[in-house]
Amino acid sequence: MQKQLIECVPNISEGRDLNKIHAIANIVETVDGVKLLDIDPGNATNRTVITFVGEPNQVVEAAFLLIKKASELIDMSKHTGEHPRFGATDVCPMVPISGITLEETATYAHALGKRVGEELNIPVYLYEKAAQEEKRINLANCRAGEYEGLPKKLSDSEWKPDFGPTVYDDNVAKTGATAISARDFLVAYNVNLNTTSTRRANAIAFDIREAGRFKREGNAITGKKVLDANGEPVRIPGKLKAVKGIGWYIDEYGIAQISYNLTNISITSMHEAFYETCKAAEKRGLRVTGSELIGLIPLKAMLDAGDFYLRKQERSLGISDAEKIKIAVKSLGLDDLKPFNPNEKIIEYVLQGETKQLIDLTLTDFAEETAGESMAPGGGSISAYVGTLGVSLGTMVANLSAHKAGWDERWEEFSGWAEKGQAYKNKLLALVDEDTNAFNKIIAGFRMPKSSEAEKEERSKAIEAATIYATEVPLKIMETAFASMEVMDAMTKIGLQNSLSDAGVGALCARTAVYGAYFNVRINAKDIKDRRKAEDLLSKAKTIFDNTVTLEAAIIDYINGRI
Repeated sequence: MQKQLIECVPNISEGRDLNKIHAIANIVETVDGVKLLDIDPGNATNRTVITFVGEPNQVVEAAFLLIKKASELIDMSKHTGEHPRFGATDVCPMVPISGITLEETATYAHALGKRVGEELNIPVYLYEKAAQEEKRINLANCRAGEYEGLPKKLSDSEWKPDFGPTVYDDNVAKTGATAISARDFLVAYNVNLNTTSTRRANAIAFDIREAGRFKREGNAITGKKVLDANGEPVRIPGKLKAVKGIGWYIDEYGIAQISYNLTNISITSMHEAFYETCKAAEKRGLRVTGSELIGLIPLKAMLDAGDFYLRKQERSLGISDAEKIKIAVKSLGLDDLKPFNPNEKIIEYVLQGETKQLIDLTLTDFAEETAGESMAPGGGSISAYVGTLGVSLGTMVANLSAHKAGWDERWEEFSGWAEKGQAYKNKLLALVDEDTNAFNKIIAGFRMPKSSEAEKEERSKAIEAATIYATEVPLKIMETAFASMEVMDAMTKIGLQNSLSDAGVGALCARTAVYGAYFNVRINAKDIKDRRKAEDLLSKAKTIFDNTVTLEAAIIDYINGRI
C-alpha cells in the first residue's frame, strides 16, 4: 500500500530575525518521520514560507508544535510587512502529496484546527477544502481586515472562529489568528518588473488574475463601480483561471513585483502565467525582468516550462531533465534576484535526500563497485546500463538531426524520436538499480529464520517470489533494450549521416543488453520451482532474443552498405 504523505506549508509572520525563523522551522524535525524541506524568508514582506512533509498524524503534530513556537516568539502587535496577514502563523495549508485524497487531508486540517484552538487559545479559521461554510472557502474573506481588524471580526457573529477564543484579549493580541486549510498544490510565484510603481504592477495583476478588476463607469481607476441587479460590483475577468494576484513594491530588491498564487497548475502553469504577464507588461510599456519562486515546486512544472520554451525555440524536447530545468530557469529568469538551486527548490529532488543508488555513482565509482567483492551489481545491472548507453547514442543522433542547419522544418520529427529515446533511457536507468534490488531480495529470503515448519514455509515462499522477480527484471531489461532499437534503426536511415557510426554503436549496445539480460533470465529461471511460470518467462525471453538478433543484423548490414 502506498504511504500517505502530506505536505504542510505554514507561513509565519517573521521574515527578518533568522534566529526566530530557524527556531520555529526546525521544531518540526523533532517529530519522527517529518522532513523539513524548505525555509524561504522575505525581508520586505516580513514573512517566511516553511515547507515540510510526512505522514498525516506526524504532520499534524509537527504543525501544532510550529504554531505553538511561533505564538511564543512572534508578537503580532509589533508586526509590519507588505503581505496581508492576521496571525503569527498566518496560514497553515495542508497538501496531499501521495496516497491520500484532498477530502481525507481536510479531516487532518480539522484535527489540527481543533487542537490549536483548544490547547493554544488561538482563533482558527478553516478555509478552502477544510472550510465548513461557503463564504470561508476563500482565504481573502477569512483574512479580511487583517490583524488590525481582528477585534471587530471576533465580535461579529458571522465571523466567529471555527475553533478557539471569540474574544479579543491580550493573548489574541499577541498571537493573532491562524487560517488552516486543505488544498491542492499551490505555487507562490512572483514576477519582477522594471518599474517601482505598485499601481502599474497591480494593473498587470488585474489583467491576468482570474478575478480581474471591477468594472467602472468612465475612468477605469477612479470611476464609479458598476453594480449588477443584486447590487454586487460587476467584474471584468482576467486572462487566466486559477490565478490570484496583486502588485507590490519590494524595497529589498528596489522593484515592483506581481505576486501570484497559482492555485491549480494543471489549469494555469507557471510558464503560462509568466508568458502572459510578459505580454501584458509590454502592452503597458513595461518589461518583465525575471521571476521568483517562493517555496517548492513539482518537477513536472519545471519540465513543462522547459518544454514550452524549447518549442518556442523550435528545439528538440528529447534532452535530459537537467537541461530542461536549465532552460526553464533561464527562460523564466528564476535566477534574476538570487541563485536558483534545483536541488533545493524542486520537491522530488529535496525528497531524495541522501539516498544513493548505483546510478548516482560516478563512472569510476560504478566500475569500482562492480569490480569489488560484492556479487551486486552483476550482469543484469550492467546489461541495463549498457542498454542505457546504447539508446543514449541513438537519442544523441536524433537531437543532432533536429539541430542540423537546413533541416529546420524537421525539428519536430527528430524531437519525437529523441523523446522516445529519453523515455527508454529512463526506464533502463531505473532497471540498473532494480536488478540489484531483485538480487538482494533473494539474499534476504535466504537469511530468513528456519527453526520451525512455519518459518521454513514462509522462507520458501519468499525465496520463490524473489527468484521469480529476479527473473522478471532482466526480462524487462530485454524488452526495453529491444524496443529502444527502433530509435537507432530510424536514425541510421533518416538521421544525420555523419553520425551513422554512433547509431550503429547504439544498436550494438542494445543488442549486448538483450544478450546479457537473457543470460540472467535463464540462470535465474532454473531455480524457479513453478516450472510452468519458468517456461513462460523463458519462452518470452527467447522470442525477444531472436527478434533482437534479426534486427541487429539488419541495422549492421544497412550501415555497412552506407559507409
